Amino acid sequence: MSWDNAYESLTEGHDDSGHWAFGTGFADALAGVGRDIPSNVDRADLAAYCVMLGDDALVFAQRLSEWCSNAPELEEDVALANIALDLLGQARMSLTRAGEVDPAVRPAAAPVHVPDEDALAYFRDERAFRNVRMVEQERGDFAETIARLLLFSCWRLALFERLTTSGDPVLAAIAAKGLKELAYHRDHAARWTVRLGDGTEFSRERMRAGLDRVWPFLAELFTAHPVEARLAEAGVAVDPGSLRPVVDDVLDQVLAAAGLDRPEVAPLPAVAGLAGRHGVHTEPMGYLLAEMQHVARSHPQAVW
Repeated sequence: MSWDNAYESLTEGHDDSGHWAFGTGFADALAGVGRDIPSNVDRADLAAYCVMLGDDALVFAQRLSEWCSNAPELEEDVALANIALDLLGQARMSLTRAGEVDPAVRPAAAPVHVPDEDALAYFRDERAFRNVRMVEQERGDFAETIARLLLFSCWRLALFERLTTSGDPVLAAIAAKGLKELAYHRDHAARWTVRLGDGTEFSRERMRAGLDRVWPFLAELFTAHPVEARLAEAGVAVDPGSLRPVVDDVLDQVLAAAGLDRPEVAPLPAVAGLAGRHGVHTEPMGYLLAEMQHVARSHPQAVW
């Protein structure tokens, strides 16, 4: 089946063993990509980094999916849903790689027949998630979502551009596949930022307020976790701090076009030096996971 149409799995023939109901029956998007693990890296570090990248995408996809049937116009319903699906695809590949590299990342609570990507998504507790705190925040209004998408996509696109030369062949392939998707996400958010910022007095105020709410989470995107630092030194990951000038340049261009100033708000502090990459999250994260994981945990043996 094609990667673009998940529903083909409903009509394909399957064996009699059944499939777990929450994510099997899809083609391998990385078929043909080498699975060798770089000899100069620790397996646990590489798996942890893949979890970080996967969790960022998975959690933000969950938040964006909340806009289905709630966006200000039908076209935007479709656009945000497609962006969420793009990120979900990136999450699936990253989490699968994590389980492939180091089986120890797989949660013990997951049923044995559940694929690694689903085990990591549905059967980990909050403290085991390694996403940045920006993506877990409550949906907010449309302008806040656009502000969050702008900041996140500018950062992730810059990150993936660098990851295309990763020493890990799978990470490099995931990044190469994600470039066009993330370029669209950034363009979509930038266009809406300009449209709202340079629109009516009300839309301008909403866009300014959305940026104010999201901006405190920006600094965390550029703060390196020790795993990121070690893998960047090995040529596998990217030092997030090195992305700041590129991201700032793009944000300045978008804000200038929108007639908006950079928010003057303080960064959200870490808790005893720990933040999302360490598994320390904000209050909305627990509610998000409760909704996302409810069906899978309630019916762990479900097949179709």
